Amino acid sequence: MSSALTPFEIQSAGLGDLAALAALERTCFSEDAWPLLDLVAALTFPGMIRLKAVVDGRMVGFVGGDPHPGEGFGWITTIGVQPEFRGCGIGAALLAACENAMAVPRVRLCVRRDNQSAIMLYEREGYQRTGVWQKYYNGGEDALVYEKNRLTF
Repeated sequence: MSSALTPFEIQSAGLGDLAALAALERTCFSEDAWPLLDLVAALTFPGMIRLKAVVDGRMVGFVGGDPHPGEGFGWITTIGVQPEFRGCGIGAALLAACENAMAVPRVRLCVRRDNQSAIMLYEREGYQRTGVWQKYYNGGEDALVYEKNRLTF
């Protein structure tokens, strides 16, 4: 278990991070992990934000963002932190870095209804629940939709 003092860096991610991202997805999301083709797209599609948290040269977290500046919002498409590095501020730092990189007034994301630790993080970081997507995830789990209005923070 890492302490809250674990030093980490937020860096841009790219195609060279594919294997590490695939492993992170499997660890964090098991049945909902993105397939390889989606991960390649996340790491290469123009305009997407892709950031990784690195500890001792190892990717321990990742966030993807899809900005829609013409529409005034962006989506956090995925965010995950290796279990042994949770509680160190990495998730909050990745979230803030992605929000800043997207440079849009509103940021949206969705989360499994049963993912209480992620929900607590999002609410602590100023996100408010705005809806539910019924049976969105594998296994029929609902997605809770959250939004943060960055103009008020």
